[in-house]
Amino acid sequence: MSRAARTPPRYVPTLTEIVTPVAEPAPDWVADVPVLPDEVTEPESFSSMQEQIVHRVMQRVNVLVEQRLLEAITTVVQQHTRSLEPLLREEIESVVRQSVSEAVAEELAIGSSAGI
Repeated sequence: MSRAARTPPRYVPTLTEIVTPVAEPAPDWVADVPVLPDEVTEPESFSSMQEQIVHRVMQRVNVLVEQRLLEAITTVVQQHTRSLEPLLREEIESVVRQSVSEAVAEELAIGSSAGI
């Protein structure tokens, strides 16, 4: 099969001229941008600086998390203690009543057998 040049249908856009890009001059404001020294723009020093910042931020975060966690635990323990207080009082009262009753019963049993 031979490939003959075909004309595309008229609704297909075609490139009719070749455009070559022309380098435009840099805007005036580009001259005002300061150039960073080489040691700052090196990836190693940037990475090192980034690691130091991350380390310091994590130290601060750890301190804040520890403080807030302590406050949260204290609040939860106080709330649970308040909610347990009535139950603990009932249980303590029950144990004390039972202990006193048993002690009195034993004392009465010892006293009646001794003839008091």
